[in-house]
Amino acid sequence: MLIPLRKEALNDMIPAIATGTQYKYYWANLSTLLKNLFISLIGVLIFWLLGVLFGKGAEGISLILTVSAGLYWLWSPVYWASVRNGKYRKYNYVGFWRGRVLDVYITEELVNESSALDKLGKVIIVENLQKKINVEIGDKSGFRATITSPLQRIHKVINRGQAVEGLLLSNDPDFLRISKVTDIYIPRHKLWVGEYPYIRRDIFLDVRKELAKIYG
Repeated sequence: MLIPLRKEALNDMIPAIATGTQYKYYWANLSTLLKNLFISLIGVLIFWLLGVLFGKGAEGISLILTVSAGLYWLWSPVYWASVRNGKYRKYNYVGFWRGRVLDVYITEELVNESSALDKLGKVIIVENLQKKINVEIGDKSGFRATITSPLQRIHKVINRGQAVEGLLLSNDPDFLRISKVTDIYIPRHKLWVGEYPYIRRDIFLDVRKELAKIYG
């Protein structure tokens, strides 16, 4: 089932400015924080040196840029999440979609590679793999899509045949061509699945309640 929504609904459910959940996604972990702190440090040094190089005439601009660079670790998650949201907000048409889980399977994805020395002094390549759950979804119209997410223990409750909901985005008013699918919601378990939390969940749940009153 696909129910077209107003463009305003898309703007409400995928906000221009990052939500707390989206900020947390880009904050990620300690290694990401350390990387962002390193970028901040390099930025501070570069803009400080430029300020010294150009003298008093550039002190004001140099100070602003230095402070901005120094706080990169703090504001960068907001920036990158907002950029990612913008790529979905640009679509002209949005629909509330309800279908079923068709299949569930686990894969491994290469995150990064690093080199190390073994006991014999030989260089070996160490692969950092991440397990992911793949949820294949679809409906009677023939629409099919696969949603992936880092595997969590709670995902073991997902099974074939369970109802699933989400947003479909398109530039086609008839939705004959679907451009993007957001993260999905499985009502039976009140569970969200997706690589990135596009949807503002409180608003989505309010919308689905209103639609349930109309369409059942």
